[in-house]
Amino acid sequence: MFKQKLLVASLVLGFSQMAVAADPIKIGVSGPFTGGSAPMGVSMRDGVKLAVAEINAKGGVLGRSLLLIERDDEAKNERGVQIAQELINKEKVAATVGYINTGVALASQRFYQEAKIPVMNNVATGSIVTKQFADQPENYIFRNAANDQIQSHMIVEEATRRNFKKVAILADSTNYGQLGREDLEKALDKKGLKAVAVEKYNIKDVDMTAQLLKAKQAGAEVVLTYGIGPELAQIANGMEKLGWKVPMIGSWTLAMGNFIDNAGKNGNGTRMPQTFIQDASTPKRKAFIDAYVATYKPSGGRMPSAVSAAQGYDSIYLLAAAIKQAGGTDGPKVRAALENLTEKVEGAVTTYDKPFSKTDHEAITADVTVFGEVRDGKVVQAK
Repeated sequence: MFKQKLLVASLVLGFSQMAVAADPIKIGVSGPFTGGSAPMGVSMRDGVKLAVAEINAKGGVLGRSLLLIERDDEAKNERGVQIAQELINKEKVAATVGYINTGVALASQRFYQEAKIPVMNNVATGSIVTKQFADQPENYIFRNAANDQIQSHMIVEEATRRNFKKVAILADSTNYGQLGREDLEKALDKKGLKAVAVEKYNIKDVDMTAQLLKAKQAGAEVVLTYGIGPELAQIANGMEKLGWKVPMIGSWTLAMGNFIDNAGKNGNGTRMPQTFIQDASTPKRKAFIDAYVATYKPSGGRMPSAVSAAQGYDSIYLLAAAIKQAGGTDGPKVRAALENLTEKVEGAVTTYDKPFSKTDHEAITADVTVFGEVRDGKVVQAK
């Protein structure tokens, strides 16, 4: 009888352990899937879903499937905070990817830091994002997007390369816009330049006449921008109304579909740093683009935000590699694996070879980033 009970107990324990091993690995996805930032959030989420589908089709990670827990943060800091707490405490996620808006990231990721759960920022670019907890012994905040220091340097380099001396800055009033504006001013200062006009506007503003008039009256030869698509289109259209056309050079968000569509011909020639352009320049990129278009059937075949989609896709592959290397989902072990990835990770943006270290949680460097240009309704690589 004792042996029978022991056998039953062993079988029950064995089945229990198998069930635990088979439990899916939960990954949080937090971003704005509605509102003005939605093209970035939806594109990011769709890229993430493609990567998860591919990984699961090949057996998952450590024999476990990946399960996405998606939440719309509406680009609101307070909503991001609520979601972070829910994903950590209720859903028990192993990691979270996303954050489109710098302000939402800064407000929310502290909960992951406290819980020792990695966050992979795949779109938010504020320079401070990965440094928020850099003074702590362990930093759980990572990023695979070109931060604003990289972008602002490139923007100013492009302006000065084209011999523009009088520059105006138009930036939105969010954390993203204002931190980007600060980085632009620092980059200009290194060139011995100071903007002739620095103007701020709010999300949902539909008339930029006052800001543009100040820039025009100050003699600006180029407008540098930090904002998101809808308002950026108002800048381009506002210049047309004033009969004042100078080049626009700004952050990567000038590639958003709702800038290109709303600005129409007024957006032509606009330039911005990009980690990814919807151009099948490598077999991996072609496979990713083909899969995205076939799965989501975007209007005209153009991704609403190609950068967001590609970086979202890559963020999952980076996390999957770290979980595999860590041998499980323990937060500190996954963080340590990310800081010393031993295998190369082929992504849509680039092939990542030891992308992070203990002191550097930025996967994207300046040499990965190129300039895109809006041309007849799409973004192409600038010549």
